[in-house]
Amino acid sequence: MADALRPLASVPAAALARVRGVFADIDDTLTTDGKLTAAAYAAMEALRASGLVVVPITGRPAGWCDHIARMWPVDGVVGENGAFWFAHDDAKRKLVKRFLDDDATRATNRARLVAVRDRILAEVPGTALASDQLYREADLAIDFCEDVPRLPDAAIDRVVAIMGEAGMTAKISSIHVNGWFGRYDKLGMTRTLMQERFGIDLDARRSEFMFVGDSPNDAPMFRYFPLSVGVANVRQFGARLEHPPAYVTEGTSGAGFVELAGRLLASRPADRHGQDQ
Repeated sequence: MADALRPLASVPAAALARVRGVFADIDDTLTTDGKLTAAAYAAMEALRASGLVVVPITGRPAGWCDHIARMWPVDGVVGENGAFWFAHDDAKRKLVKRFLDDDATRATNRARLVAVRDRILAEVPGTALASDQLYREADLAIDFCEDVPRLPDAAIDRVVAIMGEAGMTAKISSIHVNGWFGRYDKLGMTRTLMQERFGIDLDARRSEFMFVGDSPNDAPMFRYFPLSVGVANVRQFGARLEHPPAYVTEGTSGAGFVELAGRLLASRPADRHGQDQ
């Protein structure tokens, strides 16, 4: 994979100047060692102030995404690997929520997740339920390194296999294995958000948007966007990454995101700042 990754500095300036929005993973992309740094937060705020659409695309739970949509300088958030999008309507002072599945389906699926959860915890030593599981609406998150000692690859693979045997979709992030019933992913709900919230056909305008991420569950986004970027720590996943990003930053985690934001902001004419939304 390393040979295929081009440095962020090689992105043509004209391509950067056409960008109208940034989609970004959160864990180990916006955050650094589990923390959202002041520099990364300020970079998000500066991108949005310049007129760009800013949307985190994450595996984190509905409870966290409620807060993110309300409190962060973003235009919306896609959560639980594509189970929903949330956005805050500032004019109406209201949080807009759009789930892929209805309430009854989500309730049924949550009950089905219990048996899978119990099997994984019993059969794979060292695993734990993710600390944010209580705030999830649609998926099961198994911790393999966030609050537990890092599991070996064989154990992570076993978690994925158990989820697959149960008929679930399973994806590996930088900290969790996430599993859910259904075939949705981050990309599908990102398309839905852009159409329903902004009236944008993303298929027709994908070259105007950039995605930045760091782990295997970002592969659909890396594949889809010509301007896909991995922060430098994406290299650690090697062969686990089904599809690599087109470009890579020099900095890791949040520092890589700040690097990307700096390049985007430098490419934008001063008279266009704040005019694109």
